[in-house]
Amino acid sequence: MFDKIDEIENKITLQSEEGEPIDFYVLEETKLNGENFLLVTDSKEGDGDCYLLKDKSKPEDAEAVYEFVEEDGELDYLSRIFNELMGDMGIEIE
Repeated sequence: MFDKIDEIENKITLQSEEGEPIDFYVLEETKLNGENFLLVTDSKEGDGDCYLLKDKSKPEDAEAVYEFVEEDGELDYLSRIFNELMGDMGIEIE
């Protein structure tokens, strides 16, 4: 999946497997063990679904490459990290 980052809105646009653009809004990002992770939502305002993305880009890639974090152990660990990061803002991740 590739993206364009809109710095003003903190929005990334991923491309589905069918080639359709899907917008996500970045809530938070962090680096753990040398890897970058994003917490994104599908809604600009209000309640939306949250997703965790892992940056799989290589230095030679022209655009960033992200994949959804799907492994249960990694999801649990990252959810706790992002919950702590977002807790100060009154946002709870379920």
